[in-house]
Amino acid sequence: MAGGELRAPVAKSTLSHHLEVLRDAGVTQTRQEGTRCFVQLRRTDLDTRFPQLMAALLSVAAADDIGGDVTAAR
Repeated sequence: MAGGELRAPVAKSTLSHHLEVLRDAGVTQTRQEGTRCFVQLRRTDLDTRFPQLMAALLSVAAADDIGGDVTAAR
C-alpha cells in the first residue's frame, strides 16, 4: 500500500518515523514509484526467520483490541 494511504491515530511525522524504523529493521520494504512510496510487510522473510512471530503478534493485538483504528484509505 502506498505510505500516504495509511491512516493511523498519530501525526504524519510520527507515522513516517515509525515506517523508517520498520524499514531499517528489515520488517518492511519500500518501493518508490514516481512521487509515491509503497510499503510492504516482508512477511515471508519474517516467517522464515521468526516462525509464528506474526501469528503471535496478531493474536495479542486482536485480544487486546489494538490496531483496529489503523486502516488503508480507500
